[in-house]
Amino acid sequence: MIRIILAEDQRMLRGALGSLLDLEDDIEVIGQADNGEEALKLIHELKPDVCLMDIEMPLLTGLDIAEQLQMAKSSCKVIILTTFARPGYFERAVKAEVHGYLLKDGSSDDLAQSIRNVMAGKREMAPELIFGAFKEKNPLSERECEILRLASSGKTSNEIAASLFLSHGTVRNYLSEIMGKLEVKSRIEAIKLAEDKGWL
Repeated sequence: MIRIILAEDQRMLRGALGSLLDLEDDIEVIGQADNGEEALKLIHELKPDVCLMDIEMPLLTGLDIAEQLQMAKSSCKVIILTTFARPGYFERAVKAEVHGYLLKDGSSDDLAQSIRNVMAGKREMAPELIFGAFKEKNPLSERECEILRLASSGKTSNEIAASLFLSHGTVRNYLSEIMGKLEVKSRIEAIKLAEDKGWL
């Protein structure tokens, strides 16, 4: 029996997915979560074989969880479900070594088969998401993404400098470089653009 945790913040979709997967003879949904923190807690408590996760959830995203599980060397296999073919998301998913990266609008039969394939050691990637990922490359370096991520959490330049052990001037230069690369006039615009593209 393949034991699954389902993490999706849209209750109706989560309920429908759970019911459909429970109809499969070899799949059992052992837990459901409507946000990332709850999903991570359930994964640690219930130790499922597979966690099926929405990419965008409150508190922690599916990709945040995948990265944490990768660092913890968890045996739980991660399948991300998304409606977004964003380049930054795909890059992060590949780096986090997710086992599946699939579109939400696929059939439940296809999803069940993908889960079985993942359990058999394969990786399942929706072709549309792979091709969508090559449309636009993230122009920001890892350090620039890190600085913009801290800025998006509300940190001032001084706070960013302190947390990264950089000078205030260096952080200011990074932010100026980021705005230049993204062709925007403010850090707020830079954060919004980077989030929309899935680069943060």
